[in-house]
Amino acid sequence: MTGAAAGGPGATVSGIGAAAPGGVSASSTAGGPAEAVRGYDGDAYEVIVIGGGPAGLSVGLNLVRARRRVLILDSNRPRHSATLISHGFITRDGVSPLELRALGREEFAGYPTAEFHQGLVTTITPGAAADSATATGGAPLFTVTSRGVRGSADRTVTAPVVVLTHGLAETLPALPSIRAYYGTALHSCLACDLFEKSDQPLALIGESADLAERALLVSQVTDDLIVFTNDAPDAVTAAEEAALAARGIAVERRPIDDLEGDRSGLTGVRLADGTVVPRTGGFVRPTWTVPDAHLAELTGLERDADGHLVVDALGATSVPGLYAAGDLTPPGPQQLIVAAGAGARTAAAVARRLLGPL
Repeated sequence: MTGAAAGGPGATVSGIGAAAPGGVSASSTAGGPAEAVRGYDGDAYEVIVIGGGPAGLSVGLNLVRARRRVLILDSNRPRHSATLISHGFITRDGVSPLELRALGREEFAGYPTAEFHQGLVTTITPGAAADSATATGGAPLFTVTSRGVRGSADRTVTAPVVVLTHGLAETLPALPSIRAYYGTALHSCLACDLFEKSDQPLALIGESADLAERALLVSQVTDDLIVFTNDAPDAVTAAEEAALAARGIAVERRPIDDLEGDRSGLTGVRLADGTVVPRTGGFVRPTWTVPDAHLAELTGLERDADGHLVVDALGATSVPGLYAAGDLTPPGPQQLIVAAGAGARTAAAVARRLLGPL
């Protein structure tokens, strides 16, 4: 299971960390009673985190432990919503991704300077130039607007630092029944779900140029793997097909009509010519994109060839005061624990920035 939410940037889960008057979280179980923070009140924050997945929650938790006033905006549309179980996160192997997020929200909300809000971020507008604003005073660098979801209010908030952690949107191969099996029989994250598919007849379905490499990884757990390219001419080269065949991995290039199954789950892949290839599970290679409608006003924001936000080793983007962590940074989709680690590293950099020059 990969790291961050998709389907749009940002908000919270209602009922967890509900805001008290003035915007400070009412769920203050750690760090002492709620208090005013460095002159920030109302809709002014020290840090706004957009996206409440593992990366964003990690950023938020580490910053409220530094006594920074932090708002997490999250649209509650996680990309992994179809996944029932996640793996590879130490002490939480086998936990539901939704439960993992809920536990993280509770921990964040336990600090007096923490606040969640359910909202879909619509704009991020830079204000004063980074070089002309102090770390904790002067005009905020960013104004963030969000549209309320699930009955929450629209918001306009400000902060000198914004951290983007809203993850990726994914588009699955265009097969009519794929959603019926995605998250149970079919998955996209190899590191997260590979072990559970051990010794099964598996399919790898996709149209991208990295299918051969993915097939090699899948072959760690099964001797019965077929790569389905759905008639995409560049998905697997002739040389790659020969190399895969030498490892006992077949490549099926004919177009796919749909998937077949019964009450037991997936039973096969039906090709356009009517042939049904028996399979009980497997992996798909989605197309991943960074949701970016809300980034339109951030001129100079550097992206790589795949659209990911380019960051330095500490998570800083090319826009001063704007940071990013998790799946929307290169190389893209990551395990939950990797995204959380990136969030912690970025939080340390943000905390130092807010202190200003020595």
